[in-house]
Amino acid sequence: MESLSDKRPKRDIKKGETRKHIISILVNNEFGVLARIATLIAGKGYNIESLSVGDTSEANLSRITIEVKGDDVVIDQMIKQLRRLIDTVKVRDLTDIPRVERELILVKLHAPTHKQRDDILRISQIFRGKVVDISQDSIMIELTGDSDKIKAFLNLVRPFGIKELATTGKITLRRDSVTEEETAN
Repeated sequence: MESLSDKRPKRDIKKGETRKHIISILVNNEFGVLARIATLIAGKGYNIESLSVGDTSEANLSRITIEVKGDDVVIDQMIKQLRRLIDTVKVRDLTDIPRVERELILVKLHAPTHKQRDDILRISQIFRGKVVDISQDSIMIELTGDSDKIKAFLNLVRPFGIKELATTGKITLRRDSVTEEETAN
């Protein structure tokens, strides 16, 4: 029987060539687990580009999603070390696997005139953003999507002037529908 890793597209592992990796880690919900994982990654000399931690359908487990830039050989070694940590249940590199990714942003924009607020609202509607706060001189938008959608939205609203911006880390799950179709073939 083939494992999931056997179904992953084969990639040429080249030492020194860096790219972004999305790592999903299922861990026991215990004190200090995140600190041990972050220390392991920092010990390899890599910066965590994005980090998200949250509950799963099982009360005693949490899912950590990390985006880190590095070469494939070192990332593969890091994954093997993550798997050896005591509270780690499962570690997956989702980089080359079909997946759904989402991020959330809250952005507060300068909008002192009615025309600016109307323009921002039109742009937000196109991107399915939601107004979550409004005042005499600003408007706050909530937007969810993949990285490209977030970047495109921010590029369009940046000319209005960003007063504040907060983003979550990426959350990611592997697509089952694609895996099931591949299995059927």
